[in-house]
Amino acid sequence: MAQPWERNAVLVDAAGLAKFMEHLASRYPLEEMTFLCIGTDRSSGDCLGPWVGTLLKEAGFAKVIGTLERPCDADQLPDVIPTLPETGKILALDACLGRPESVGSYLVAASPLIPARSIGKKFPPVGAFSVAGIVNATSPKPYWTLQSTSLFRVMNMAGDITAAIERAWRP
Repeated sequence: MAQPWERNAVLVDAAGLAKFMEHLASRYPLEEMTFLCIGTDRSSGDCLGPWVGTLLKEAGFAKVIGTLERPCDADQLPDVIPTLPETGKILALDACLGRPESVGSYLVAASPLIPARSIGKKFPPVGAFSVAGIVNATSPKPYWTLQSTSLFRVMNMAGDITAAIERAWRP
């Protein structure tokens, strides 16, 4: 049976995120997966990806790109994209802005992620699968919004994403 995220991005909570990860893990072994954690350590709202990358590295996951120590941000991404493995599966993770009622939720999809779209940057789609954490509400000033996003919320969301990945690939 086709899952909803196989057609479009689907808005989910932490339980839906866990189900998405379990679905991926049932089809793709950890050895085939690369976790591309996009963002920067210089913005509370945009550190979701690197925070997840750091937690995954600390948990012993080997194929992780983007951590707080070595972020995969807008400056690094153009250099990283050509080095991504052509074989295997890439799960791209990033923060995004969304509707106020969706803050704290996740957009999951069996399709690529377009990095930095909510702040108007142009990058090619990356990944075979994607998770975008909605860290704050869309506003006319996205940079300011990301800078003033609750670090506590981002930390909790990073914990949810990491826990879902760990449970799925390490039952």
